[in-house]
Amino acid sequence: MKIISKSSEETIKIGRDIASYLKKGDIVAFTGELGSGKTTLIKGIVKALTDREATSPSFVLINEYPGQLPVFHFDLYRLSCKIEVDTIGWEEYIDKGIILIEWAERIIKVLPIEKTIFIHLAIQNGKRIITIKGLKINRRKKNDKQRKGIARAKSQDS
Repeated sequence: MKIISKSSEETIKIGRDIASYLKKGDIVAFTGELGSGKTTLIKGIVKALTDREATSPSFVLINEYPGQLPVFHFDLYRLSCKIEVDTIGWEEYIDKGIILIEWAERIIKVLPIEKTIFIHLAIQNGKRIITIKGLKINRRKKNDKQRKGIARAKSQDS
């Protein structure tokens, strides 16, 4: 599936839409050039799933966003060799929530294909071209219920 985004705001909205199809245990592998919109798309996913603002974990490698459906956001940009990839422990997060991996090409060979959704971003003529493979679109109703549960829990906290 290919989606074209004309702005950062539109990319965030697309991320929110993608989030509605994700489930616990999913791994989303993001690839694309620097500045292609990986973090922007992730901001929409994180906001939709946890109602938190996502930031790039470039210097810390991982940001954790707690919630009814927790999100673990890895940024592998600074990793330079296979040994570093092997030592970050990303596998410990499988099935604990949703894993989002920027610069996933650095670990693409070890990702479990049956759990991984691949999203490639590219800039073409000033627009983002978002190519998605492996996203199962029949999950939306279940995830809408999860998000309503998050909204109820937040309103009860207030």
